[in-house]
Amino acid sequence: MGELTIPVLPCRTLEPVLDFYTALGFDVTFRQSSPNPYAVVSRGDVQLHFFGMRRYEPAASYSTCVLRTDDVDALHEAFRAGLKAAYGRVPTRGLPRLGALRTASHGVRQFLMTDPGGNCVRVAQDLGGDQHHRPAPPGAVARALHQAALFADSREDPAAAARVLDRVLDRVPGPVPGRTRDASGPEPSGPEPSGTEPAGPEPSGTEPAGPEPSGTEPAGPEPSGTEPAGPEPSGTEPAGPEPSGTEPAGPEPSGTEPADPAAPRPTAVELLRLLVLRADVARRLGDERTAADALARARAVALDGAGRREARDDLRRLRELEVD
Repeated sequence: MGELTIPVLPCRTLEPVLDFYTALGFDVTFRQSSPNPYAVVSRGDVQLHFFGMRRYEPAASYSTCVLRTDDVDALHEAFRAGLKAAYGRVPTRGLPRLGALRTASHGVRQFLMTDPGGNCVRVAQDLGGDQHHRPAPPGAVARALHQAALFADSREDPAAAARVLDRVLDRVPGPVPGRTRDASGPEPSGPEPSGTEPAGPEPSGTEPAGPEPSGTEPAGPEPSGTEPAGPEPSGTEPAGPEPSGTEPAGPEPSGTEPADPAAPRPTAVELLRLLVLRADVARRLGDERTAADALARARAVALDGAGRREARDDLRRLRELEVD
């Protein structure tokens, strides 16, 4: 005897939901409007059922299901192509939207897809091994990426993911997404180099302050034919700071952020992942300024051939976010 479980998911109206799944390559195999709105879509061995609710709010939905596949990369690519053909782009924010393809920490490679009814379909491929989430990896950057991905995808909490990412990105030299800061960092505080001598007595090649030889006798006792006791002109510089031709002590301008021994130092791939994920969650939160800043900074990350191969999922997501 065989068994089969089929999810029955809510929506406000059937039409946009059916259009969405049709774009993904599903067929509408059943539809009715009375006594209650109900429809069925299928693609291969996958079936999804939907029912209409007038007072249902898709943006507040928590309904979800898991779709298992043995080739998640191919399915993600097929869904991307179908959505682009139907919508003119791959939607990455609002409803509907297609999430990034990622290898998760619980032994699956997956992406999240949310339909116009607010139903989240988790499309996953089992990579084998323990299905429990792995412990957070060592290192501030790797740990932040691990935690932020859990918040963004597993818990559907983009605001918490943004806070985790900002704690790292705020300490990495360079412009901070969503804030105005020059790419070279702030000017160091302290004396500003000007190419001139430091403040202090200025060498002038003249006699030091004090009694000035005038060629006349000083007031007081009768002249004796000699100069009065007192400072003797010597042609040397007065005592005090001696000009050395070097800059005054103080912060040295470098054009970069001041060194912070405790600041995280992400690799190029890690930095790209931080910024792409930050842009992704910003879009989901409706924060377009932060998304645009993070995308601009992500585009500037230089990767070698090995880095591009390692970050292929993130680079594909970067392209999707730039178009949407």
